[in-house]
Amino acid sequence: MDYNKEFEINRKTWNTKVAVHAESEFYDLANFTKGKTSLQKYEKEALGNISNKKLLHLQCHFGQDTLSLARMGAKCTGIDISDEGIKLAKQLNVELKLDAKFVCCNVLDTSEYVSEKFDIVFTSYGTIGWLPDLGPWAQMISERLKTGGFFYIVEFHPIAWMFDYTFSPPVMKYGYYQKEAIYEEYEGTYADKNSKMVSKEYGWNHSLGEVITSLAEAGLHIEYLKEHDASPYDIFPGLIKNERGMFELENKMYPLIFELKAIKKPNGFLKTH
Repeated sequence: MDYNKEFEINRKTWNTKVAVHAESEFYDLANFTKGKTSLQKYEKEALGNISNKKLLHLQCHFGQDTLSLARMGAKCTGIDISDEGIKLAKQLNVELKLDAKFVCCNVLDTSEYVSEKFDIVFTSYGTIGWLPDLGPWAQMISERLKTGGFFYIVEFHPIAWMFDYTFSPPVMKYGYYQKEAIYEEYEGTYADKNSKMVSKEYGWNHSLGEVITSLAEAGLHIEYLKEHDASPYDIFPGLIKNERGMFELENKMYPLIFELKAIKKPNGFLKTH
């Protein structure tokens, strides 16, 4: 199917979001430019020592995580569909005297713009929901990984995306296995709910099974899948801050976050019977 219309609407919304997000407390750009990392507990622990590693960051927004990883010594390339996002990322890269590269393209087209292979491919928090099909996404990840390299994703759990958050309290409205696009139009953004900007967004739900199977079929070996009931971001209604500074549901009825790590083995991953 042709999703150019949906991608273009999303790109325009993200272009508008860049200026709003850059001014928001959520992204805390002032302290970031003074040295504060934008990375959270899960990804810092999972990525470990990345000094001198070549790292590809998918759907990087305006580059804060990419630049935080560059500060840790990685040789980073960030990809995003938003030209305004990439423009600001490049400005920050110069301002901070870092050596990250940034490329503006649809993440599914990454291999058309980037020919290098990487030790690590990384993506996080609210990324795969913008993609209609994870098969091409996983294939691209496999193409860009060196043999022995790994892919790591930390992402909001698909159960959390079954709710419509434009209602209060949220209503369970969308299917776990839903294939149809979800269109939402609302005022504000997760980083500034009081903003007058109008977000127009197409998104797609992806089950954990779809995530795992797409990566396995692309030749990656799943090392682990972890699920967590605590999120580093207070973006869902009714969350309570715990003693570790993370946010969770009062009843902990379902996980909010998952992590997955997959390794590119020599000659791909051979299925056993």
